[in-house]
Amino acid sequence: MNDRAFGGRGFSRDINCANFSGLQPLKPHRPGLFPRRLALVALLPLLFLVLAAPARAGARAECRSVPSKILGHPVPYCILLPPSYDTQKTRRFPVLYFLHGLGGNDQMLIDSGAMNVIDSMWEDGKLGQFLIVTPDAYTSFYINSFNGRDRYQSFFLHEFMPFIERNYRTLPGRQYRGISGISMGGYGALHLAFSYPWLFGSVTASSAALVAHLPRITSAGVRSLPFFRALNGVFGDPFNRAFWDRNDPLHLARTANLSGLKIEFDCGEQDSYGFEYGAIELNKILDARHIPHVFHLYPGTHDWEYFAARIPAALQFQSRAFGLHPRPHPATR
Repeated sequence: MNDRAFGGRGFSRDINCANFSGLQPLKPHRPGLFPRRLALVALLPLLFLVLAAPARAGARAECRSVPSKILGHPVPYCILLPPSYDTQKTRRFPVLYFLHGLGGNDQMLIDSGAMNVIDSMWEDGKLGQFLIVTPDAYTSFYINSFNGRDRYQSFFLHEFMPFIERNYRTLPGRQYRGISGISMGGYGALHLAFSYPWLFGSVTASSAALVAHLPRITSAGVRSLPFFRALNGVFGDPFNRAFWDRNDPLHLARTANLSGLKIEFDCGEQDSYGFEYGAIELNKILDARHIPHVFHLYPGTHDWEYFAARIPAALQFQSRAFGLHPRPHPATR
C-alpha cells in the first residue's frame, strides 16, 4: 500500500479538516508598533485559551494506492474517515464507494472542497458517520472494456473492495455497503448495483450517463456525438451496440432482482448531454416494475455546480439507508 501526497497542494497524505477549514492567514507584523516584551505578555492569555480549548476531532483523508494484478498497475484511491474513526478504535463503520465522473480522479472530494462540507455535516449532526472511498477510474466507466484489455469492473469487485474492507474497519453485509457516483460515476454506480444487488444495499446517482434512445447510426456517427467521443473505445472501436446494451443500467433495470435495494437518482433538467431523458426513462422502468425509489429532476446542467449541490442529499440518503441516526459530534482532544 503506497502513500501519496495530495497533488499540487503540499499536504501530507493524512489531513485533519479541523486544522484547515475556516482559518484565515495572519497579517504580517509591522516592526516598531508594538514592543516585543509587551506583545508576549499580551499574548499569554490568548495562548492559554488556545491550549485549554478542546480540539475537535475532524474528518481525515488518506490517499494511497492499491496493487492490482488484474490491471497490472497500482490504482490510486482516497478515503474520508469520519471523526469517530480515530477516537473510537474498535468501532466499525458502513462504507460508501463514491465514483467520480469523466475527467475526475480519486481526489475529487478533496480537490473540490466537498470534504470540508462533509466534515461540517458530520460536526453539525446532519450526517451519520461512515467511510467514503473514491478510487481512480480514469475513463473506464467502471466496466470491463469490450476488447478485454481493461478489466476495471473485475478489479473493483475482486481486488479493490476486498482491499478496503480488509484494511479499514468496515461493517459486513450489503446493508452497510453503498455505492454512489456522478456522471460516468453515476453510470458505474447504477451498473454495479443493478448487476450485483446482493453486494450493495443502496445506490445513489447524480446526472448518470444514461442514454434513453441510442441513435441507430453508423459507428462514425456515434463518435461524432459529444458524449460518445469521450468513450475512448471502452464500448468497442468501432462502437458495439450489443455490448453497450448488455452493460446499460437501463437494460439491467428491466430484469435485475432489485428487491431491497434502496435507490435514489437525480438529473438536471437542462443536462448538457440529454441525460435527463435517460433518468426519466429509468424512473418509468422502476415505476412499471413497482420498485421503490426516489427520483428528482432539478434545474441545472451537467457541471460541477449542479453536482456539488446534490452531494449532501445523496450522502444523507445513504446515511439513512445505513440505518444511522446522526447527532452532533462532541468536542474531543
